[in-house]
Amino acid sequence: MTDYRERFAGESEQFEKAAKAFFSGEMSKQDYKGISGGFGSYAEKGGASGMLRLRMTAGRVSKQRLTFLVDTMEKYQIPFAKLTTCETIQLHRLKGELIPQIYEEALEAGIFCRGGGGDFPRNIMASPLSGVQVGEAFDIMPYAQAAGDYLLGLIGQVKLPRKLKVAFSNGVGNETHATFRDLGFVANPNGTFTVYSAGGLGSNPKMGLKVAEGVDPNQTLYYIKAMVDTFVAHGNYTVRSKARTRYMQDTLGKQGYVEAYTQNVNAALAAGGLDIAPKAIPITKQGEGQLEANRVVGQKQPGLFSVWYHPLGGKLEAASLRKIADAIQDMEDVELRIAPDETLYIINCTASEAQKVLDATAGGAENEFECSVACIGGTVCQQGIGDSQALYMACVEAVRQAGIAGGALPQVHISGCPSSCGAHQIGALGFRGGMKPVDGVSKPIFTLHVGGSDAMGDEVFGEDLGAILAQDIPAFLVQLGKKVQETGENYASWQASHMQQLRELAGEYLL
Repeated sequence: MTDYRERFAGESEQFEKAAKAFFSGEMSKQDYKGISGGFGSYAEKGGASGMLRLRMTAGRVSKQRLTFLVDTMEKYQIPFAKLTTCETIQLHRLKGELIPQIYEEALEAGIFCRGGGGDFPRNIMASPLSGVQVGEAFDIMPYAQAAGDYLLGLIGQVKLPRKLKVAFSNGVGNETHATFRDLGFVANPNGTFTVYSAGGLGSNPKMGLKVAEGVDPNQTLYYIKAMVDTFVAHGNYTVRSKARTRYMQDTLGKQGYVEAYTQNVNAALAAGGLDIAPKAIPITKQGEGQLEANRVVGQKQPGLFSVWYHPLGGKLEAASLRKIADAIQDMEDVELRIAPDETLYIINCTASEAQKVLDATAGGAENEFECSVACIGGTVCQQGIGDSQALYMACVEAVRQAGIAGGALPQVHISGCPSSCGAHQIGALGFRGGMKPVDGVSKPIFTLHVGGSDAMGDEVFGEDLGAILAQDIPAFLVQLGKKVQETGENYASWQASHMQQLRELAGEYLL
């Protein structure tokens, strides 16, 4: 893997000067955003603090990276870190003068923030249990790592219209949204990839187009280069709101896009030079015994287990991370993986090690509903409108107090604005934050989306039913949970045959 530390360090002076100017009041918010975004940082609401996004290629967090994260949070008294739906980690409430300093320290530790925001290739995503999941087509992690390395090399070298998101699926699930990202690779049992392109969430979401099948994984980079070349040639450089790859489906037409992309694939293959042959490092660790617990998943390696931990709201405090770091310090081959639903997996544990990890991660979500996804929200994010975190916590508290069983409500997706950082369109229940005049007073609302799914082969965006006052959503979920619980069904099976009842119940709360 290429080491970009020297190159990125040489570019950071601009960021340091911009941060100093903005936090001293000498630079506008918009001018600062235009610079800081490319370094993975944005000012937070109010302009008195900022955040820094740490790229974690394919969601992998080694013990060394975890130690850096914990040490940094403790050293600078950072109140919390946030797991993101793009498998990165964000540090929040940072004092202005510290942001470039932490950027440099992360760089020294081999953690890159460059291109974490702005018009750049973003963090590569991969199925969080790649290499250990029962039933996976093959281990996609080596190819995701190679792709991440390649895209890092394009940062600052290619001018894109806007951001570019690339994802890999190991074929078991579609949690990375590989079928509707800017570019997605889905592993097949025969050892090849099916490739999807020009999809995305946000405003005017679109499913991706299937652009290739039977792709040799060693040729992955040719398909990424073709995506970049197609975006550069046909992306919208003048209207930012239409400068994502999905809008090329409109300007070129679906068939026209597939033809343009295919032409660029053929050109890249003809030019050559991008073949890869990454080697997966086999897991030779062995374990004994069995362990059955709510948060434990058996791996395809006999005797090994993964433990999942979903911090409430996807927010992590240094004390919680220190417990994990101390627990796994001497555990062979154990590492963390970030999932797109803001869950952490601690993989490659023996039964006894998994029990220690369970103890170290107590206090998080315990069921599907509590594993709901919420972006950082409008009290922190400059772009945010609705307070996603406050809504999430209010809903969890209300459902717990009502004694509703875990399976009666689904994982909910909450976005504070149309940017869809909480992926509200693909939740069985999704909420998007906003404001709406009610009796002459502007009040916080969330629009309700129902019936969404990211399941491979059954992908669908949820139906927008309308707006609910933020303060009424906990009561709506409690009433819904009770209704489902009375039937003895889980939420998924109930919704499949009771969509009209769901609409009627929602209608009692809609504005």
